[in-house]
Amino acid sequence: MIALQIKDVKHFMGRMLGTDFLDSFLLEEAVVSTYNTFTIDGHMNRDFFTREEWEEPSVRPYGFSPWERMRPILFELIRGKKTPVSFRIILHLMPQYVPGVLKSAETALTAEQVKALVLTCRYENGALTLITGTSFHTFLPDKSADQLWDRAVKAFLDRREVDYDIL
Repeated sequence: MIALQIKDVKHFMGRMLGTDFLDSFLLEEAVVSTYNTFTIDGHMNRDFFTREEWEEPSVRPYGFSPWERMRPILFELIRGKKTPVSFRIILHLMPQYVPGVLKSAETALTAEQVKALVLTCRYENGALTLITGTSFHTFLPDKSADQLWDRAVKAFLDRREVDYDIL
């Protein structure tokens, strides 16, 4: 796990909410505190879909909603003349991108063992912090996957010229 403090919060938020910058992620949860506190559970809601839709991979390819679909909703909650009091957005890298993270180094870990590569965006007191995390289907004593994900997130931000400090 690594925590990265974003230097230019306004620019990052504009890219996060207004572009495809994070569209390779799924939304697990968002909690936005403005004039109210809004909570979004990113789990796909089984009761909303017909049985045929639920079983159709093109309708529901993931257990969580893609960030691309949720981004406009969060944009509407966050935009305005006043900044939010706080927010926490928990994202998971889409499963099809996990093998790319793992192949960047020598590891015995397989994509099937990875439950989630997590990126939490936390805004409070005017600061925006990104925190990495990993989740596996079984206990793994080896922390190399955590380090791979940390490096992958830093490389992602570096390629997109996002300035940050490591906390």
